[in-house]
Amino acid sequence: MKRTEIAQLLPAVFQRTLRPDNPLPALLEVMEAHHAPAEALLDQLDAIFDPRRTMDKFVPFLAYWADLTRLFERTSVAEDQLAISSSPIETGLGRLRELVASAAYLSQWRGTRKGLLLFLQTATGQEDFEIEENVGLDGQPRPFHIIVRAPQESARFSHLIERIVELEKPAYVTHEFVFGPAAGK
Repeated sequence: MKRTEIAQLLPAVFQRTLRPDNPLPALLEVMEAHHAPAEALLDQLDAIFDPRRTMDKFVPFLAYWADLTRLFERTSVAEDQLAISSSPIETGLGRLRELVASAAYLSQWRGTRKGLLLFLQTATGQEDFEIEENVGLDGQPRPFHIIVRAPQESARFSHLIERIVELEKPAYVTHEFVFGPAAGK
């Protein structure tokens, strides 16, 4: 806030005495200087809360707000502590940024085939996921069961994929995984 703006907020008695020959202008300069750092931070506030532009160490905090810490690796020190390192999920900090940015949209589709596919694609960066419903690996009908077919390249993220499926599918649905080429290819 500039000193002219601060002066307008002063009571009328102070505004009348605002002249170069008294200490009030110097006091207003000090107030302006004290406001400058806070105003600079407030000018960039949108970047702090944008998961794609914020500093790396703040992304896990934003993930906490979006309830994505359930995907983080657990430490062996204590069951309830999270391992918040430079990359809290196996696919990297960039994928976590995308998950945080998409969290509101993904939550709309939670518990659906579309939502699970979108979540897996966003978390891994792989597009070739398929979900087959109500059928077993043997091809026989199996109610309330899904087969998640994941691209072979995503096998290194199998722990993350399994956590996502466990957390995003309906509780009554069972599941199996197949890593390899898509069924239609």
